[in-house]
Amino acid sequence: MATILRDWSYRYQWLYDGISRLAALSVGGEARFRQLALQGLTIHSDTQVLDLCCGSGQTTHFLVKSSQNVTGLDASPKSLQRAQLNVPEASYVEAFAEEMPFADNLFDVVHTSVALHEMQPQQLRKIMNEVYRVLKPGGVFTLIDFHAPTNPIFWPGISLFLLLFETETAWQLLKTDLARLLTEVGFDESKPILYSGGSLQVIQAKKSSITPK
Repeated sequence: MATILRDWSYRYQWLYDGISRLAALSVGGEARFRQLALQGLTIHSDTQVLDLCCGSGQTTHFLVKSSQNVTGLDASPKSLQRAQLNVPEASYVEAFAEEMPFADNLFDVVHTSVALHEMQPQQLRKIMNEVYRVLKPGGVFTLIDFHAPTNPIFWPGISLFLLLFETETAWQLLKTDLARLLTEVGFDESKPILYSGGSLQVIQAKKSSITPK
């Protein structure tokens, strides 16, 4: 069960930013953390990019440096207000990730950063289906989120972090095989790349360019 620190971190941007910077030290700092899921992707100025659950625009800030067609989606009006101030180059939509108001086959890249652990299992599958729907054939869904540590040294740190700042859904994600779920939805088979002793995972899942008959 999360403490009052969770509520404070969402209420006060300076606290959230401080926690993010501290947590990102294990991968070399926040700038590197925000770009881990984007490594190896080809993003041009005309690439259609969706920053899903964009929050205050922490990763949107990096996406707009490569593309002039970045859309941030979030269910929180307060977060979107902050994102518009922080990254005015992007456009923003207030909506739930499991009910996106976009046409089929619209985006080349859909990205989400440490957001899936906030979702209940039923929501998670709906979101993956929605991402698959809005991606163009050959498009990529790229994400970074928690993972059960493979190095025992990292268990105390992630356990304390989840106890202080997260809810039961984050613990559930540690037991969830995201790559398998993505394959079940229809994405090509993908394998997580692990960081920070296995406590973080990056997955880049491709939507097949072959349209099913």
